[in-house]
Amino acid sequence: MVVRSLFRRLCAGQFARRIFVALLVITLLVAGIGLRQWTWQKTKHVRFQHDIVNGFYWGSETLAEGRKLSPDAPDSWFAFFRGYFALYDRVKREAYEGDYGLDYPPLRLLAMSIWARQVREQFPGVDDGHPEHVKPLLHANLVCELISAVALFFLVRLWMRRASGATGSPFWRRVPAERRALICGLTAAGVAWLEPSMILDAHGWPQWDAWIVPFYLLAALAASTKRWFWCGCLLAAGAMLKGQLLFVAPFFVLWPLWQKRWASALRLLAGFTTTAALLVSPWLLRTPAAWISVTIIGLVGSFIILRRRLPHAGAWIAGLTALTAFIAGALAGGSFAWLQIGFLYGSEHYPYLFISSCYNLPFLLDNLGWSLKWPMWSYEFGSRYVAITPQWTLRVLYLGTLALCARGAARHTRNRDPRGLIAIAAPWLVMFALLGQMQERYLVWGAVVSAVALGVSVRLSTIHFVISVASTAMIAHVMLIDKKLEATLRVINLLHNVRPYASGVVLVCVAVCLWDALPVRLPMFQSRRYRRLEPASLSLGATAEEV
Repeated sequence: MVVRSLFRRLCAGQFARRIFVALLVITLLVAGIGLRQWTWQKTKHVRFQHDIVNGFYWGSETLAEGRKLSPDAPDSWFAFFRGYFALYDRVKREAYEGDYGLDYPPLRLLAMSIWARQVREQFPGVDDGHPEHVKPLLHANLVCELISAVALFFLVRLWMRRASGATGSPFWRRVPAERRALICGLTAAGVAWLEPSMILDAHGWPQWDAWIVPFYLLAALAASTKRWFWCGCLLAAGAMLKGQLLFVAPFFVLWPLWQKRWASALRLLAGFTTTAALLVSPWLLRTPAAWISVTIIGLVGSFIILRRRLPHAGAWIAGLTALTAFIAGALAGGSFAWLQIGFLYGSEHYPYLFISSCYNLPFLLDNLGWSLKWPMWSYEFGSRYVAITPQWTLRVLYLGTLALCARGAARHTRNRDPRGLIAIAAPWLVMFALLGQMQERYLVWGAVVSAVALGVSVRLSTIHFVISVASTAMIAHVMLIDKKLEATLRVINLLHNVRPYASGVVLVCVAVCLWDALPVRLPMFQSRRYRRLEPASLSLGATAEEV
């Protein structure tokens, strides 16, 4: 009877906790949606209209190109896709001195074209400068933000479960180990869902930076579970929405390389190449000869790989076929205008150390009189001229820190250390802090992903909130400058004056996160908690490799 009574109490307690968690999730969901609607309404007079107009313009250009190429059925989907696939070549052909104007990767251009088509169907006479019905894009932002929160929950829960109760946070040590992973995951997801800079960026500006966050978090989840092929697929798909994802993508290649898992890195590259080739095949393979060559090599490669019974045969077959598609495109008259316009043009479009209002190292260097392409050192030998510029110096510095982040992720994976979450978030923070040509919005990715810190320590959680405030301030500053309303002039002046100090604070926060992401600790700087856990972590290393 006593056992039965205890069992009933336990079941009742579990049921009550589940009801509480469900109500909490529903409350956060409703509150987040309401906050986004309120932000959209309250930012009407300071909205950054340029990005909406630009997206609508290029979407309308896709429609116009389709009507020109298919006059018999100008409003059909066939005409739409014909114009979509022809727009890059037309822009490249008509550009003056390499100034394309268009810098959208393929999937982002597709999304804007579908939106423009929907708007013109509902509002045939809409003015190009004042497009209506932006809500479909806001709904897309909302879906991406929701998926990001869910992915963050599973990512944090996974790492906390692997930690086997190890944590550097005194607060979390008070929570039973079996509940800690769930609570940490829900806390991080809730904070990311209510992230103010993301809400302001996606529903106040509005911009489309939220579109790549779920791809990065899902790729990190795939890498954490050793699904490297799918990790590459997610990175390629996200990069086709916003090319900035390519800045941090090498982190995932270096991660397995530090573990000496060469096959894992190759599977990631195979997934990346496969997805990219699939999405751009209409531009690459424009002749029957190209399609026939890809098909033949794909079939022959499949036969050889399957005959030898290689592990992960599907990944190797897909990667080989995708690589053949790129080679066939280069040799058989395929178009690479999507690459030149959608990716390369954007990387050189703004030749400045920083853009607008940025709290980072390039801003401080600009205050010292440096410029992006200023030759710090140069040498001439014959007709050759070599110069070291701040642009390339910062890039090399960033790649070095990115390699350290990957090293930390590999080491923390082996040791089942929750600091691996910080290593996953650090690339976005380091990218904004060090690289030139950053825009103020780009810290929003680090602000969202750094919510993983809530499962690691209170100190890093505090840093997350500091980064969140800095990201929100930069976005708000640019929005207020664009309109310069009389009521906001004092705020604009304040935000302008604090930029040097805020830059120093952001750099310190990023340095602390990078320090925690590093795989090595000097004994004198290592906390007693982690020194006590180190032998246990090492004993679990062999098991962690098999997870």
